[in-house]
Amino acid sequence: MMSETNVLTKKERVIVYVDGFNLYFGMLDAGLDYCKWLDLILLSNNLLQSNQVLVEVKYFTSRVSNNPEKQKRQNTYIEALEAVGVNMFFGNYQSDKIECKRCQNVWPKFNEKMTDVNIATQILIDAYQDKYDMAMLISGDSDLVPPMKAVHEIFKNKRVFAAFPPKRHNQSVSLIAKGSLTIGRKKLVDSQFQHEVTKKDGYVLKKPTDWS
Repeated sequence: MMSETNVLTKKERVIVYVDGFNLYFGMLDAGLDYCKWLDLILLSNNLLQSNQVLVEVKYFTSRVSNNPEKQKRQNTYIEALEAVGVNMFFGNYQSDKIECKRCQNVWPKFNEKMTDVNIATQILIDAYQDKYDMAMLISGDSDLVPPMKAVHEIFKNKRVFAAFPPKRHNQSVSLIAKGSLTIGRKKLVDSQFQHEVTKKDGYVLKKPTDWS
């Protein structure tokens, strides 16, 4: 039988689910482009309370394919995240066409696909497998409201907490979440990687010069 002391000291298990593009563009919209070299393990720990423990960080993104320099920077960042133990989940980066009805000009528009489905799937699987007590969702995407509701309806002892990226607060997400906050500039600044990140094989990743 668990003692009263153990009950009182048991920490809430947290898995963090990061919507990569939602976070990235939220920082850009807030003028925080100098925070791109973001250590998501450190950020997650900086967002937790003393009665919580970080179990895992899952990062959801798509590999850009329309710009070699952007691809190089993104690859460096993904490798840095993997080096500190972040688990990656990839969607698709698709090119659509936009046509101006007045001038008939056509230009490409790039859209990320599958991130919301991937996040929803992981949140529900992890709840079913009892991997967390609280899911912290770093996103302001209202498409994630249905899986949040499902977790609360099916798993009464679990909750989804919303940590909104800058400029990405969403009222529909906030209403469903069991707790929420907006990630502020100081948390982002205090959660940056060192200039160099060493991989397990000894290779040294350096912060992209464009991100300085």
